[in-house]
Amino acid sequence: MAIDLGNTYAKTGLFTADGHLEETHWNFTIPELLEYVRERNPVRVVLSSTGHAEDKIRSWFAFLPSPILWLTPQTPVPLIKRYDTPHTLGADRVAAAIGARHLFPDRNAVVIDMGTCITYDYVDTENNFHGGLISPGLRMRFKAMHSFTQRLPLVEVPETFPPLVGKSTIHAMQSGVLYGLIAEVQGLIEQYRSIYPDFQVILCGGDAPLFESRLKEPIFAAPELVLLGLYRILNYNV
Repeated sequence: MAIDLGNTYAKTGLFTADGHLEETHWNFTIPELLEYVRERNPVRVVLSSTGHAEDKIRSWFAFLPSPILWLTPQTPVPLIKRYDTPHTLGADRVAAAIGARHLFPDRNAVVIDMGTCITYDYVDTENNFHGGLISPGLRMRFKAMHSFTQRLPLVEVPETFPPLVGKSTIHAMQSGVLYGLIAEVQGLIEQYRSIYPDFQVILCGGDAPLFESRLKEPIFAAPELVLLGLYRILNYNV
């Protein structure tokens, strides 16, 4: 089992012995996660976490038959980190890059993970992780406009795209964030191509479904990318 544990919710992937992704869940609370793991009683578990103390999480999963594999900067992974500060490299970025190498073993890849922050990372066919960019995510952009002004409201992310030209302040804010982000993604892909001419664009993360049909670039949507990468890391450490 692979677990991607965020600040509030957890994503899980249950794999068969031969590596088939059998079952996924995307929005478990911590109590729901623990109940689910008890029910499934997996033989092996790999976990990446944001914002939780390791000792605390290990105590949560003490009932498992074997210790969890906690993904840290010291965990052996099938990736060469060409990164100046590898100790600061997020576990989700590492796992997503390894997932990309699994899905497209013969292609370089730019992995765009649209989560709390948006990351744009480049990994090549020789398993070199070259780094990338980190940008504010959707909700962060809306919260910033509300927090740093006196009168702009806190706006929710719409389920669908509004018209480009907003006819109200709320709609104008939604259009600015959503269409601005499309322009950012497409512009950064073009800039990547000026450096690395041949690569596959892979889109993942919680906000990816809102954008995958809006981008002009050919992309491959892989919502389970981090979970796939975590599973490869688990097997690498057997």
